[in-house]
Amino acid sequence: MDAVARIERTLTASLDRVDNKGGPPLLAAAMRHAVFPRGARIRSRLCLAVAAACGDDDPAAADAAAAAIEFMHCASLVHDDLPCFDNAAIRRGRPSVHRAYGEPLAVLAGDALIVLSFQTIAWGAAGSPVRLGGLIAILASATGLPSGIAAGQAWECEPAIDLGQYQRAKTGALFAAATLAGAAAAGAESIRWRQLGESLGEAYQVADDIADVLSGEADLGKPAGQDKALGRPNAALAMGVDGAMRHLDALAAAAADSIPPCPGAAALKALTLSEARRLLPKDMSQRAA
Repeated sequence: MDAVARIERTLTASLDRVDNKGGPPLLAAAMRHAVFPRGARIRSRLCLAVAAACGDDDPAAADAAAAAIEFMHCASLVHDDLPCFDNAAIRRGRPSVHRAYGEPLAVLAGDALIVLSFQTIAWGAAGSPVRLGGLIAILASATGLPSGIAAGQAWECEPAIDLGQYQRAKTGALFAAATLAGAAAAGAESIRWRQLGESLGEAYQVADDIADVLSGEADLGKPAGQDKALGRPNAALAMGVDGAMRHLDALAAAAADSIPPCPGAAALKALTLSEARRLLPKDMSQRAA
């Protein structure tokens, strides 16, 4: 079974598990709306790629870790789209959760997906108590203070923002969690994989910043030009598009160079370099190739 099939299977199983107990059907529907149809699943695929490179001796734990990170990412998108933040009408080419189900259910769906992230790890890694503790710690660190995704969102409310610190929290935290959790799920020393996730996450955010400046809503599947309109930090606006491209190249190279020696190093390096540019507009991708 390929990585995407493993991820989709685990996401579906976890949602089914909490949606068969007589709970509020609209909340369950809003949660599914946030998760499906799928996006690129970049963070969860990265988690499984690292687990594979480390031997993947406990596929159930790796699948649970990958799905948990995807649930957390989806939760962050639901909250990011809310009227109090970006007020985005679309996500992945269709109405955002608050537009489809209303703001109260969107808030609750995001909250419930955060909880489901931890539930999924608890279910999938129950047979490996030592690994379970490490995985929970990794996910919690990537979510809260001082540098998880909640902190990243909160930096947008501060009067002064350091661009690098903002990007490491808002985007890099879950990328770092993906590499750390992939290694931890396979019983490897996870700390050696942090730099890969952090560098790739920052590169991904820079690519997203460039796309926000140059692409249209149809290409992005979400509103374009939001950073300038809302006064948000953006590498392309701060450095210029060419400067942001150079910064992206440096980050992608640093990510690839940070991969620890392992049997799957070559494949991981190729994935790292390609995914760093995934969000670039097509003409920019061709120019950078």
